[in-house]
Amino acid sequence: MPDSGEVRRVDASQPADPDSQVRVFPVPPRKGELPDDIVRGFLEATTSDEADFSTARQYLTEEASENWDPFSKTTVLEDGPVPRMEPVPGDVPGKGAVAVLSGRQRASVDQKQAYKPEDSSYQARVHLTKVRGEWRIDGPPDGLVLGQSDFERIYRSVNNYYFAYPGKGGSDTGTGGDVLVADPVYLRKRVDLVTSAVETLLRGPGDWLDPVAATKFPRGTKIVDESLSLDDVGGLRVRLNDRGSRVGPLQCNQMASQLLFTVQDIASAQVKQVELADAEGARLCVVTRADAAAYAPAGLKDQHPEQQYFIDAQGRMASLPPGGEEPVRVEGPFGAGGVPLRSIGVARDERTAAAVSQDARKLYVAPLEEGAELGESLLTSEAPRAEDGLTPPSWDGHGDLWIADRDPERSRLLRLEGGTGEPQEVVVPSLGKGRIKSLRVASDGVRIALVVQRNGHASLELGRIEQKADGTGEPRLSVNDLRSVTPQLEDVESASWAGDSRLVVVGQESGVRQLLYVQTDGSVANTPTLPGANGVTAVAASEDEDKPLLADSDDGIVRLPAGAGWQLVTKQGSAPVYPG
Repeated sequence: MPDSGEVRRVDASQPADPDSQVRVFPVPPRKGELPDDIVRGFLEATTSDEADFSTARQYLTEEASENWDPFSKTTVLEDGPVPRMEPVPGDVPGKGAVAVLSGRQRASVDQKQAYKPEDSSYQARVHLTKVRGEWRIDGPPDGLVLGQSDFERIYRSVNNYYFAYPGKGGSDTGTGGDVLVADPVYLRKRVDLVTSAVETLLRGPGDWLDPVAATKFPRGTKIVDESLSLDDVGGLRVRLNDRGSRVGPLQCNQMASQLLFTVQDIASAQVKQVELADAEGARLCVVTRADAAAYAPAGLKDQHPEQQYFIDAQGRMASLPPGGEEPVRVEGPFGAGGVPLRSIGVARDERTAAAVSQDARKLYVAPLEEGAELGESLLTSEAPRAEDGLTPPSWDGHGDLWIADRDPERSRLLRLEGGTGEPQEVVVPSLGKGRIKSLRVASDGVRIALVVQRNGHASLELGRIEQKADGTGEPRLSVNDLRSVTPQLEDVESASWAGDSRLVVVGQESGVRQLLYVQTDGSVANTPTLPGANGVTAVAASEDEDKPLLADSDDGIVRLPAGAGWQLVTKQGSAPVYPG
């Protein structure tokens, strides 16, 4: 460790370990620095852990400092921004200068801290002028401009929680208000993270989720305290301004539940309770973990042990009980083998299952109980090939069944209300000429992950499920605003929900098959790395992140418990699933 010598700047584009505990301390401008040095110093100062960017502002003119909003936008480049000086026509020599920032843009973060993948060229001009004989920036870039490595070092993904409303904005057709849904945002790791998370939560859902989610905090709610933190026993006390304090007991409990789940996502210790108080400190309500569990994300609400399911070598449905080592055939017609199966989907209460026949033409639904009969198929595809027939089915947290018919002549997405209702076609306006290859609906019922085939390639796209009344007053379902969450992959083969805002994906990157986690906003930062398995073609996960992954591989059905390696479940089997 050097103990003498001058302080030197480090190029902002230099890669850094995103998990590094190294802190960056900004260096203020020095006397006589040239325009190139000023721009570099400013860019490097923006990568520090200062809460107010006070050092970065020293590189700006007084007016530019007052107008520059570092939180308005963050542009993420593949490599750090490197300024290139260029002559400025019209500027008086020695009094004006321009630096051009350029690079390959990979993402942006908006004012609500929502992440969005982008793949485009970036260019911005930074203007400088002399102030009392020293160069200063009077035309800074919009917001922050960071390299990918700096972004991953400085920021982390945090889930804000709001209440899911599939029919929000559509009069009385929607249900909801009792299930929380995660809305990921990116916040600075080392700048009062708990306070930042709460303040971001109070701004409401991001633009993409907003049509199907709502906050219980009244408009204009703000926190009174400058800083928030957990006490020694895992409690969080939040004082609200007058607007946030005018609520009844039920609404107060819902607000506190939003806070508990949001803060728990970033806390190293368990959050045991949240207390809300008015500006004077008078208690409004207290919510414990047990109280908040009533509003837990649907995939975590029922704490019964989930079983793992797959199709055995004879085309029958089998299960692996929690803690069990030997698979057993399920009770009911799907375990009896009367109709060989191609794919299965288990309702979240594990009392009912849906199955697609081996030729992918017929959909059946039956109870998982002894003596139950198969009954007639609920849906038939006219596709001549199994690859173009019905997708594996998926259940949401409301007990509704989702499936797609891949028939090139009549490709469509369908929902069966309650798992037994008449198949209802779901409109997907942004699908265009794409075709759904597979799907997994989230337990909250407002998000659906679709593997979509376009122009010979398959991508994983997230859609928002909306329910609004049509002209006759009948509810009409649609999946809107599809957005890719795997821009780095050339092809996606399989995907499954693996958390409140996380999916696990099998796909191709640069010709190599990958198994990786991705966030629902399309980011891969701060996600754990998965060990490879031999020839994985399909993957399944629980929304409870503590449950092991399942995969269909060249070795058979394998599973990956937390902190362990892949373990063989059975050498012969296919189509592994968790409930949902």
